[in-house]
Amino acid sequence: MTDLARTRPESFFSDRFSITSDLMERVLGGNLVGKVDDADIYLEYRINEELVLEEGAVKKASRHVSQGAGVRAQSATRTGYAHTDEISLTNLEEAARQARAIADRSSASGILALPSRGRPHDLYTLAEPPIAADLARKLDLLRRIDAETRAADPRIKQVIASIASEEVIMLIATASGWTVGDIRPLTRLNVTTIAEEGGKREIGSYGGGGRVTFDYFLQEERWRRFAAEAARQAVLKLAAVDAPAGSMTVVFGPGWPGILLHEAIGHGLEGDFNRKGTSAFAGRMGQKVASELVTVVDDGTIANRRGSLNVDDEGTPTGRTVLIENGILTGYMQDRLNARLMGMKPTGNGRRESYAYPPMPRMTNTFMLAGQDDPEEILKSVKRGLYAVTFGGGQVDITNGKFVFSASEAYLVEDGKITAPVKGATLIGNGPEALTRVTRVGSDLKLDEGVGTCGKDGQSVPVGVGLPTIRIDGITVGGTAV
Repeated sequence: MTDLARTRPESFFSDRFSITSDLMERVLGGNLVGKVDDADIYLEYRINEELVLEEGAVKKASRHVSQGAGVRAQSATRTGYAHTDEISLTNLEEAARQARAIADRSSASGILALPSRGRPHDLYTLAEPPIAADLARKLDLLRRIDAETRAADPRIKQVIASIASEEVIMLIATASGWTVGDIRPLTRLNVTTIAEEGGKREIGSYGGGGRVTFDYFLQEERWRRFAAEAARQAVLKLAAVDAPAGSMTVVFGPGWPGILLHEAIGHGLEGDFNRKGTSAFAGRMGQKVASELVTVVDDGTIANRRGSLNVDDEGTPTGRTVLIENGILTGYMQDRLNARLMGMKPTGNGRRESYAYPPMPRMTNTFMLAGQDDPEEILKSVKRGLYAVTFGGGQVDITNGKFVFSASEAYLVEDGKITAPVKGATLIGNGPEALTRVTRVGSDLKLDEGVGTCGKDGQSVPVGVGLPTIRIDGITVGGTAV
């Protein structure tokens, strides 16, 4: 069976890689089928472009083209993976033999053909892929952003604006007898500013994008909003006071604060960590793991979103997986390997950074569903606490859920009102435990603008996050106020 996403004919993929799906199936059949538990071949052609304007001058203008193939063989829990940057029948057959040698055991079972979840979606058909947009138009936009951002406030002293775009063409043949192709556009616009006053320097950053055209940034003058927000953040921090310390109520704003949900909760719900028993959620399926106000989903089917895919990197159509429903653990994110070993269905979450890496369970767009509370009423309910709007870096221990995150934009909440902006606020806690302390969930679910990148085991992939306004009681805040 052949499923080619984006309605391209099979000849398009055959011409791109100079190899047909029949030849790919020949490689599988001659070297792997019947000799390992599962196997597949992944072909990839990738174009990356990056433009950076700094201090009004073009500091970087690069375009990189790469292609290659990876062959995977699986026997029980053992995975063999070999890749090559020269796509030819000879190299693919050699990669198949090497992958089999790594995964092989003294005995092997037959191929397990997992049922398909349906045909691929068509989530990002574009009139013009962002990688094909005229270079002069992109540079002109960066210069307009530079001028607009500097004009926003005289304290803005430095501006860095960048546009990164890519297009990935992939073709995968599986031992189950089907072939899937996809064409994946992606673009991101980012603005970083530095504000200075009285010898003090602060940084602001904002951006967005997705599987959209270059004109997306021009629509509704999004670029102006990105520029204004980056300038606002930098200037705001100049007046920030030291954050208080101690256990307190924290209200998380909608949108990007979902990164904490992604890191502190999401990774613990990926299949591999749970199969190995290393996640704080392992063995807890069907149990209450959060407040009944909490429902968390991973959805790779939202059109044009940064984390969305027509099919994952194993050829499985992406889906909407409910992970936690009304506080009850209901699902894990699965690739084919872990789904097979755990007796579950793949959920379309098998992802890889490139052909040089084997896939593993990864998030797509992960977010908490909206509740019933008015966001303003949530803030009014806080006597003393913190309102966290944007997060920077953080660390999470998957085995126990402990996290440490820095809030790059946060405010004091006093007697139900937002007061002074604070700096140096660090949130410390335990992800699963924090979920049980969610006491209010707003009606204002918002997804991030499209800037997320997730790292796991040395691989990075684009993702999306989201959150409504929520209140969590008893979060430890590490601050610098005396």
